[in-house]
Amino acid sequence: MVKIAVAGGSGQVSREVIDSLLSANKHEIAILSRSPAKEIIDAKIMHHVVDYDSVDDLVNALRGVHTVLSFIQILSDNDQKSQRNLIDAAILAGVKRFAPSEYGSAGTMHMPWYAGKQKIREYLRKVNGSGKVLEYCLFTPGLFLNYLAFPKKTSKHLSPLGTVFDFQNRRAILVDGYETANVTLTTVTDFATVMVIAIDYEGTWPEFGGIQGNKVTVKQIIEIGEKVRGCPFAVEKVKLEDLEKGNLTSPWGLEVPHKAVSEEEAQHMLRQVTIGMLLSTAKGAWEGSNELNQLFPNCRFTAIEDFLAEVWHDHKYK
Repeated sequence: MVKIAVAGGSGQVSREVIDSLLSANKHEIAILSRSPAKEIIDAKIMHHVVDYDSVDDLVNALRGVHTVLSFIQILSDNDQKSQRNLIDAAILAGVKRFAPSEYGSAGTMHMPWYAGKQKIREYLRKVNGSGKVLEYCLFTPGLFLNYLAFPKKTSKHLSPLGTVFDFQNRRAILVDGYETANVTLTTVTDFATVMVIAIDYEGTWPEFGGIQGNKVTVKQIIEIGEKVRGCPFAVEKVKLEDLEKGNLTSPWGLEVPHKAVSEEEAQHMLRQVTIGMLLSTAKGAWEGSNELNQLFPNCRFTAIEDFLAEVWHDHKYK
């Protein structure tokens, strides 16, 4: 048993991981947050109100902690100060392991909303530049497969989120000539399970922790969609050069923003995210690696077609 501190413990993905940790019932869990808890998740969990602007305060909260899991929302963390302070405090408090706020794509190119992730990757490399002072792993499961069920909610905490693969309306957007670009998709439940297994692992965490629930091409995603929905998809093809100029020529794009985005930013952000997702997919950012599949070969993952067939079995086109 070790003590685990979860920073940003009220978020959707963090709650999925916390539930898996509670089910395993092996470790002591503490949640770090800026304000008192609004609900009691479990009586065994400790809650610490912390000042993320104070390294000293964070050090006090992290004493005796073995592993820190950060789920700090990067969009609201200006210059990633909170997460950098958390890293500094973890080192000073003698924390062994740190998982930065990642949980998505392997690359960050063409996704400015992920700029904070790149900054933290660089910061972690910097603090370990003269020798390892903090063991860390970038947990990257790719796109959560649950999002292809939009608008259906398929897990307890993760909210539905639209993508360029719109199974509800039987349509998709792809970059012309990049139909064979690979995408990694993992259910949030499988991701949380792997996180718990990784915490129990007694060896050294790999710096890059790719989790590959499924690796499929853009074309295959559409083919699976047509199979489980029972009819062809309306596929809009856009040009790479148009996207690189900031032009989205498809008649539709993402319509539901992430909850972290304000209404004022939503419309601009949705267009930016649609373009960024298409460009980053074409250029390989969502083709995740499989380090943790190799490290934990007994892990079994939910297959994309099985998952989507279950979700859409009673919604085939008539």
